Amino acid sequence: MRALLSFLLLLFMAAPAAAQTRLPAEGFADLAERLTPAVVNIATRQRVQGVDELPRFPPGSPMERFSGGGDDAAAQITSLGSGFIISGDGVVVTNNHVIEAADAIDVILQNGQRFEATVVGRDPATDIAVLRIQSRTPLPHVSFGDSDTARVGDIVLAIGNPFGLGGSLSVGVVSARNRNIDAGRYDDFIQTDAAINRGNSGGPLFNMAGDVIGVNTAIVSPTGASVGVGFATPTAIVRPVVEQLLRYGETRRGWLGVRLANVTAQIAERAGYRGQTGAAITRITPGGPAADAGLRVGDVVVSFAGREVADSRALTRMVGDSAVGAQVEVEIVRDGRRQSVRITIQRLDEGGGGPRAAAGAGPDRPRRDGGPRGGRIFGVALSELDAGLREEFQIEPDVSGLVVLGADVGGANEGVLRAGDVVEAMAFQPLDSIAAARAIAGRAAIGERPIVVRVNRDGEITYRRLRARS
Repeated sequence: MRALLSFLLLLFMAAPAAAQTRLPAEGFADLAERLTPAVVNIATRQRVQGVDELPRFPPGSPMERFSGGGDDAAAQITSLGSGFIISGDGVVVTNNHVIEAADAIDVILQNGQRFEATVVGRDPATDIAVLRIQSRTPLPHVSFGDSDTARVGDIVLAIGNPFGLGGSLSVGVVSARNRNIDAGRYDDFIQTDAAINRGNSGGPLFNMAGDVIGVNTAIVSPTGASVGVGFATPTAIVRPVVEQLLRYGETRRGWLGVRLANVTAQIAERAGYRGQTGAAITRITPGGPAADAGLRVGDVVVSFAGREVADSRALTRMVGDSAVGAQVEVEIVRDGRRQSVRITIQRLDEGGGGPRAAAGAGPDRPRRDGGPRGGRIFGVALSELDAGLREEFQIEPDVSGLVVLGADVGGANEGVLRAGDVVEAMAFQPLDSIAAARAIAGRAAIGERPIVVRVNRDGEITYRRLRARS
């Protein structure tokens, strides 16, 4: 009896120890040693013409490197970010906002080696960019993992280049999944409390197997420093984007030709739908795939290609991930009855504002510009307009300016503008490019003077005031 009790006691004591075998007994040093060589620092340089009010600092001072280039006609702005190598031949993944406005990009390895990088392609919609560097020897690299298997509470590691320090590791857990922070149309972030700061953008978020499950992209912070709420784009989104950028130099997304909304009680009653999930069709593009298939305004899409549709954002992702030319079974609810419709997916035109080409008409040449130019101005994500964004936000052809994609959560200008707003003028100067917005913002930033912007919101003109800080 005594032997049996001793055995049971040993089993009881061993159970908690067995449950923690996933934790490294000596910390995370082995993982850091293995993974850090594949994480890179990214330094970019941008020449800004005609900005006379950039600050100058005395020669020899610690701030001299931020001076605007002496008497040159163009000032040079430098910035730092992070990235990671995914193949031995030098393919580097980072955030688009790290490199989008750069005239020159350097990738710096942890051993100090510096390589000039070229842009393979970039995707403003998901804020992902792919670079390539040339090395005579194979480079250290890491692999993508399956972000869909990450659970709230899993331990994660962030490695990157916070504040330009380089090679910095922080540890935390997955705090939440499927976060929408209004950064763009494909929001589906992993939230983590691993410390992420400015300069970590574009760096990897690792699981305990050493696989990349996310790209560190944004933080919530009233001060600009980490407060334990960071966001990473999951590899479920990143991997297909990277594959398309490597193959075509651009993304090729599916297009349905509809505008969507989440199901409300009023929409459900009108459609005779008793459920709460799904995506309601609020507008249909004439001649688009949905119109050709006979879909109507008011239909509620409950299933797409055999997968249940949770909400409008989920359906947007499903359609975007669909192969161009694929025939997809779509289940809808109309007048209280479920019915199936077969739709041929067309390609979303993310080009420079020209008319949509008919499916299969003409050569399918990849674009080399990587999409419309965009960037963040005082914590507000803006983009030049193209046909895809006009379609996404239902912006009329005669409206010009920069479209708002989102704003930094907790930033100085959170809630001032909405996704889909078109900023037609800034400081009473009409806008036609992100470069023009940066020049105006650069002058306002000197004294942190607020900027008045003229906004076209659903066809109505309104004025808002942006604070000249993020």
